[in-house]
Amino acid sequence: MGEASKRIPNQSPGGSVDTERIEKAVREILLAVGEDPEREGLEATPHRVARMYAELLAGMKQEPAEHLKSIFHEKYDEIVLLREIPFYSICEHHLMPFIGKAHVAYLPAGRVLGVSKLARIVDTFARRLQVQERLTDQIADFLMKSLEPIGVAVVLEASHSCMTIRGIQKPGAVMVTSSLRGIFKRDPRSRAEVLTLMHSNRT
Repeated sequence: MGEASKRIPNQSPGGSVDTERIEKAVREILLAVGEDPEREGLEATPHRVARMYAELLAGMKQEPAEHLKSIFHEKYDEIVLLREIPFYSICEHHLMPFIGKAHVAYLPAGRVLGVSKLARIVDTFARRLQVQERLTDQIADFLMKSLEPIGVAVVLEASHSCMTIRGIQKPGAVMVTSSLRGIFKRDPRSRAEVLTLMHSNRT
C-alpha cells in the first residue's frame, strides 16, 4: 500500500480519519472544477488535503480534561488573564478557516491552572468543526466547570475567510464574541475590570 493511501491515526469520535475516502473526494472536486488530478502539481494534492484535515481537526478526539493535571491550590484572589492566544479553527458552514486571538480570564476560588494549559484548552476546542459563538461558550463553560472559579471571561477576535475572500468579501473585518460566567456576568464592576484588562495597552 502506497504512502498516499495509508490511513491517518484516529482524529475523530467515530473512528479513524478515512484518508482514502477524503482523497477520492478531493480528486472528484479537482475533476469537477476542470482540473487534471494527474498533472504534476496536483498529483499529491488529495493526500496532502487528507493529512491537512487530520491535523486541523485533531481536537475532535482530544479531551480538554487532559490539560487539567497542572491545577495548583493557591490563595490568589485576583484576576488571572492570558491575552492574545493565537488560534485557528474551521468554520463548519463552508469548511474554511477562521483565525484570531483568544483572551481568557478567570477569578480563582483557591485553584489556579498552569498558564500554558489555558492555551492548550483553547486549541483543543478550536481544532474542531466550529462556529465562533459555540467555541467561545465551550471554553468558558469548561473552565467554569473544571476550576470552579468565582468567574470566567472569554473573548475571541477572529477573521473569517468565508467572508473575507468569498461572499461579501470584506477583508479586515473582525468578529468579536464573548462569554461571561459567574461574577463577570453578574457584577458590572467586575465585568468592566476584566474587559479593561483584556484590552489595555493594545495597539
